[in-house]
Amino acid sequence: MNSLPDNSRKKFILDSLKIAGGAVLLSAPEFARTQPHNLSSGEYTVKDIIDIILKQLSGAPFKDTVDTLKSGSPDNKVTGIITTMFATIDVIKTAVKNNVNFIIAHEPTFYNHTDDVSWVKPNDIVQQKLELLQKNNITVWRFHDYCHAIKPDAISYGVAKKAGWLAYFKKDEIIIKIPSISFEKLIQQLKTSLDIAHVKVIGNLTQHCERIALLPGAAGGQTQIKTVQQEKPDVLIVGEVNEWETAEYIRDARLLGSKTSLIILGHCVSEEPGMEWVVDWLKPLCPHVKIMHIASEDPFKWM
Repeated sequence: MNSLPDNSRKKFILDSLKIAGGAVLLSAPEFARTQPHNLSSGEYTVKDIIDIILKQLSGAPFKDTVDTLKSGSPDNKVTGIITTMFATIDVIKTAVKNNVNFIIAHEPTFYNHTDDVSWVKPNDIVQQKLELLQKNNITVWRFHDYCHAIKPDAISYGVAKKAGWLAYFKKDEIIIKIPSISFEKLIQQLKTSLDIAHVKVIGNLTQHCERIALLPGAAGGQTQIKTVQQEKPDVLIVGEVNEWETAEYIRDARLLGSKTSLIILGHCVSEEPGMEWVVDWLKPLCPHVKIMHIASEDPFKWM
């Protein structure tokens, strides 16, 4: 698409900066009361799509949430939706290629939890990313708090589904009890089913595992350690850890006789199956909209 004139371009960037900084919170009660726009004709605005999503969730809209617009306008007519973990430069370019102007991303777009674009300034990467979004008239909305509020939790459900554990998955429970399997075979199963090249582990490869504590993403050391303390799982599966917290706790625990092992999948790849499943969840709610999942993929190369 052609870029807008300089004055429009500057306005978009300033508006986007305000949006990313939290000035436009589409979690306000007024937004939830907005009536869908001409939905019978298949025309949806960004605001319509978000409204449809919020209506599926108990207690929505939330008073405090990071799920806000990071770029673009709530009044944009949606040409298509991409779900993903991160609205990376590659994901944005894929959206442009597929004539999609609405990206629903689980994690931040601007490298910090609240998408505060002044977190580090000046920041030429943030500026270039905003300009790329503006040039192509793309709206980005974070779908984190609401995503985890779906019953069952969309991320955990998506991971369990892709891992082949839906038969053992129970809503609102961290523990999944699977048929006994060696730790080594469990690792290989996860790498294959979730398409992960490498994982970090602590544990005995011959240990037999049944009780799995599934905490994809970055639940934090306190939650991870509390889960091990309370649930005594055979294996704790996480997306990422602060190594001085959970990893060291598991190491010492095992040296003191604990049998709990640890698998670290990687943050992005550990939650991506959930955003992939969101496509299946969203399609019946927005039947006239093109919706697809684009994986943002693991940012690391293993040497």
